[in-house]
Amino acid sequence: MSEARKLGFDTLQIHAGASPDPATGARQTPIYQTTAYVFKDADHAARLFNLEEVGYIYSRLTNPTVSVLAERIVTLEGGVGGFCCSSGHAAQIMALFPLMGPGCNVVVSTRLYGGTITQFSQTIKRFGWSAKFVDMDDVEAVKAAIDENTRAVFCESIANPGGYITDIPAMAAVADAAGVPLIVDNTSATPYLCNPIALGATLVVHSTTKYLTGNGTVTGGCVVDSGKFDWSASDKFPSLSQPEPAYHGLTFHAALGAMAYTFHGIAVGLRDLGMTMNPQAAHYTLMGIETLSLRMERHVANAKKIAEWLEQDDRIEKVTYAGLPSSPYHGRVATICPKGAGALFTFAVKGGYESCIKLVDSLELFSHVANLGDTRSLIIHSASTTHRQLTPEQQEAAGAAPNMVRVSIGIEDADDLIADLDQALTKATA
Repeated sequence: MSEARKLGFDTLQIHAGASPDPATGARQTPIYQTTAYVFKDADHAARLFNLEEVGYIYSRLTNPTVSVLAERIVTLEGGVGGFCCSSGHAAQIMALFPLMGPGCNVVVSTRLYGGTITQFSQTIKRFGWSAKFVDMDDVEAVKAAIDENTRAVFCESIANPGGYITDIPAMAAVADAAGVPLIVDNTSATPYLCNPIALGATLVVHSTTKYLTGNGTVTGGCVVDSGKFDWSASDKFPSLSQPEPAYHGLTFHAALGAMAYTFHGIAVGLRDLGMTMNPQAAHYTLMGIETLSLRMERHVANAKKIAEWLEQDDRIEKVTYAGLPSSPYHGRVATICPKGAGALFTFAVKGGYESCIKLVDSLELFSHVANLGDTRSLIIHSASTTHRQLTPEQQEAAGAAPNMVRVSIGIEDADDLIADLDQALTKATA
């Protein structure tokens, strides 16, 4: 096929990064279940370790199956490089690792997955890092939160659990003015609905566990670099702009240019933190991505129909789906997520906490699980589970108040899902 023709998303989600296996002709990417790789000779080994040649050394760093997955996600996101790791939480730490140091902070959205809030408010303190939580609808507050020790701004494209849509261009402008990268978690949107890099993001992270895999079988994460950030413009990022003592004094940005961040993430981050994706997990995710656009279209169509039904139901106080004209985030859909507002949102049940618990326990088709992005429709009461460790104020700010349940709408028949919600709501609000 001519290189001049730009391939469409539906084609790239099947073909990007992959080709028939040269040894066997296998059309599907094989699972390369191996720990290590034989070097051609001593010089070949030395060149690999010096980053003078791209190849495989040890599967904690790179693996052919995992590399195909990374390249596919990078291609769909419009980045220049990236790497996969063991989970979405691992991806967040891996994304920050080349940027941060003791005493540094990251400015983050108050509207994040509860586990991310805990990771950023508690766990990263053990590295000597800190996080400043800001309502990213307040651009001036974000600007004010950035100081001389800030090394990144972090948000979600479609926030979990409420489905709120972030004004990525506005956040990118703030981060650019401060000389720091904008990191966008694109898990809930996927590159099919949202392209953060085209909107100004520097880095994109994913929990590949969710929509990219789409079948609830394996965990995984990915970090994608836009290749557009100048890591040497200031002294804020010494791991990239100055000789790196953790890699025999190599200056990554000077030596590797736009691929500096990606190579640092592999050669130092994966090497030393060991947050490695296994090849079987990569295989499952590759198969999932092949149908990503088809699934997301159904996810969005179902979510819109169910959200509209819920909004008209007297047993419901409010619905947070950004695809509804009543949502304060509806105006951002056309710019940020032009193909739809996703399939993740919350709704408040009259009767509060107790009614939410009864609703969850009464559903038959919806699965009560701590996950999202599955082909199956999922539900959870965030305040008593994923956001349980947060204060009431943090729960409210994150969109996980006690009277709210989160739903991840699957690709079943929408009328069947509505019927299931109807019967469960009848029991919950009796």
